[in-house]
Amino acid sequence: MALSDTKLRNLKPGEKPYVETDDGGLHIEVMPGGSKVWRLRYRVGGRGAKQEKISLGDYPAYSLLEARIWRDDCKALASRGLSPMALKRGDPIPDDVASTVKEVAQLFIRNWCLKTVEKARAKEAEAKAGDTVEAFARRWYSDIVEPANSSPRNIKRVLEKDVIPAIGAKQVADVTVTDVLAITDKIKNRGADQMALQTRNVLKRLFSYAIAREKIQFNPAAAVEAKFIASAKSRDVALSSDEIGKLLRAIYQSSIKRAYKLALHLLILCMVRKSELIEAKWEELDLERGEWSIPGERMKKDKPHFVPLSRQAVAMFEELKTLASGSEWIFPSRGDLRQPIAHSTLNQAVRSMEFDVQSFVIHDFRRTGSTHLHEAGFNSDWIEKCLAHETKGIRGVYNRAQYADQRREMLQWWADFVDSQIQDGGGKVIIGPFGKAFQSAA
Repeated sequence: MALSDTKLRNLKPGEKPYVETDDGGLHIEVMPGGSKVWRLRYRVGGRGAKQEKISLGDYPAYSLLEARIWRDDCKALASRGLSPMALKRGDPIPDDVASTVKEVAQLFIRNWCLKTVEKARAKEAEAKAGDTVEAFARRWYSDIVEPANSSPRNIKRVLEKDVIPAIGAKQVADVTVTDVLAITDKIKNRGADQMALQTRNVLKRLFSYAIAREKIQFNPAAAVEAKFIASAKSRDVALSSDEIGKLLRAIYQSSIKRAYKLALHLLILCMVRKSELIEAKWEELDLERGEWSIPGERMKKDKPHFVPLSRQAVAMFEELKTLASGSEWIFPSRGDLRQPIAHSTLNQAVRSMEFDVQSFVIHDFRRTGSTHLHEAGFNSDWIEKCLAHETKGIRGVYNRAQYADQRREMLQWWADFVDSQIQDGGGKVIIGPFGKAFQSAA
């Protein structure tokens, strides 16, 4: 029974290859993987001659109509004593054939042999384009990362900032350990060791997915041990009162830009993450009310966060507004006021200073605030809310009122406490209109 397009579309793969026939020796072979390949049986020289078999390509890349035209052309050659398989293989047309037969053979080569090769190469190129790091990473992000809501914005930032520019055009299978190290070394040179480690971890997840999809057999990122990138010296301890004073005095006595000094001071007062501060826009702030509302799309847990501002924090933001030169960003880039400063900027500023505080990292500010507030006897729920940590269970539901008044009082106490540590270390340090003098005048 002759084939039809409807029948061809509905052919399902089995455990073994099987054949469905058309007319004149033309048939389609359905493979276990789902591909459907056009094939033809014919004899050169008529009955009794040796049977040959030739393939055209896959359905639907080659339609039923095209396959039948190809069949007729093959059989026309075979009836004239020429082997279509020999011509496809690249064998020369015999010199002793009639000129009319030679024309038929040349037409067959142009229409089927050369075009088939071109089509196969185009298909291969298309497959390769889909297996570049950029294409594969974007599929992984949309199919796996985003639906799982596993810090998608952070991962997207890693991919677009450091991974795709470096190796996006390479085939997934061609990425080496050296490529991974080149990426992490470049990030470390910006003064962002922990970001380098995070990038390696993202690459490790990406290539694990590539292994699962049978694109590669070896994970080049897994071969790069974390200790080769960053000594994850998260101290798991907070700055002492004395260290708070030493650190902030060193910051204000340093030569770094004034905006960066204020940024580092605000990080300890507001207890927010670095990215939440440097990506902030003026539209999020109400300085008259002393309020900062961070939208959910900028938060780690995708939930909006409210920060009551101390008097000191308000004064700092007011100064920063004069430094922002009309930009919508609180910390605009020096080269482009339409963009915020880079994530590595504050890390580089910290690295440029000499601190009498061992193994300090910016994230210590959040741990420091939490520790001192707990030691001062403040309610743990208030503190966790300031850190934008989720409270699980019934308490988490009950506490959606967010303790705004209590947190405002607590953060004002914290700002005053930090001020006292700056000045109690001996010697006068001019930090701005928000130290003890400002507190006394308020």
